[in-house]
Amino acid sequence: MSATMKAAVLHAVHDMRVEEVPLPEVTPERDVLVRIHSVGVCGSDVHFFERGIIGKYPLTAPTIMGHEAAGEVVEVLDEACGLRPGDRVAIEPGYTCRRCEFCRSGRYNMCREVVFLAAPPIHGAFAEYLAWPSDFLFRLPDALSFDDGAMIEPLSVGLWASQRGGVGVGDTVAILGAGPIGLLTMQCALAAGATRAVVSDLEAGRLELAERLGASEILDASEVDAEAMIMELTGGRGVDVAFECAGAIPALQMALRVARNGGTVQIVGMPAEQHPQIPLYEMINRELDLRGLFRYANCYPPAISLVAAGRVDVASLVTHHFALEETPEAMTFVHERRDGVVKAVITPWEAPSA
Repeated sequence: MSATMKAAVLHAVHDMRVEEVPLPEVTPERDVLVRIHSVGVCGSDVHFFERGIIGKYPLTAPTIMGHEAAGEVVEVLDEACGLRPGDRVAIEPGYTCRRCEFCRSGRYNMCREVVFLAAPPIHGAFAEYLAWPSDFLFRLPDALSFDDGAMIEPLSVGLWASQRGGVGVGDTVAILGAGPIGLLTMQCALAAGATRAVVSDLEAGRLELAERLGASEILDASEVDAEAMIMELTGGRGVDVAFECAGAIPALQMALRVARNGGTVQIVGMPAEQHPQIPLYEMINRELDLRGLFRYANCYPPAISLVAAGRVDVASLVTHHFALEETPEAMTFVHERRDGVVKAVITPWEAPSA
């Protein structure tokens, strides 16, 4: 095997180059080498490309982006890990210390020592190969494609959102924002027992997809008063759980208004504004629960099971493919939402099919 590989490296805002970089080494910490076949383009990748920073993670050195990944095992340091060359795996992109109180209690997404793909300076998966810990690699059933495997990462966000939101049998939920995360959150809420899902967005194509995937009602917020419609559809009661999936403060404020008394507002999106105005007294008087969300924990196995059982459709969200050499163009393509893109996938080894 060559000592180098191709990777899409972000050097600065709007400066991503596909170049030769050293092949990652298999080590006791990262004991499996995976040949990457599919990597989803996430909004965070585009955010780094456009702004060079997300939250506390600035781009301080050239970094490989990409964290929604799946591939084939090509080398294993110790077969006692249970994986073998040829195994097809979904890659959970954050590994933790395994020893702090959060890791030991199962909430390892709160670990302060997390190492997360494409969170500078950690290199990500827009590359031909990745070395990663075996306990954060999950075998894919034969029925799932590599694209399906890459989609397990955003699906895990949607699954964690549904769990954090406490969706119960018979609940009515509102999904504000029908991007990939919103569409997956909706499907997870329905799988958890919600019987009605109202979805609001500004793009007709995404709303049509939401309807095909199970939305009870779709609301084009560019044409109707979505808030008033949600209240009308629920007889003035509001929804049991309102999911903010747009990453926009107006959507969060609307979520607080459309949740029923005693209901839950689950933040899923990442708004740019860090100190928004919220109606605190109204939240107190109506006993609203406002809940945060940070990635996910213990979601990969159930997420894979949901896809394998046909309970969640991830394949319909993948609308475009790009070769590794086309990754810089893919960033702009997704940012500008060209050609009705929902989820674009980078395929380092396969020719693009769409």
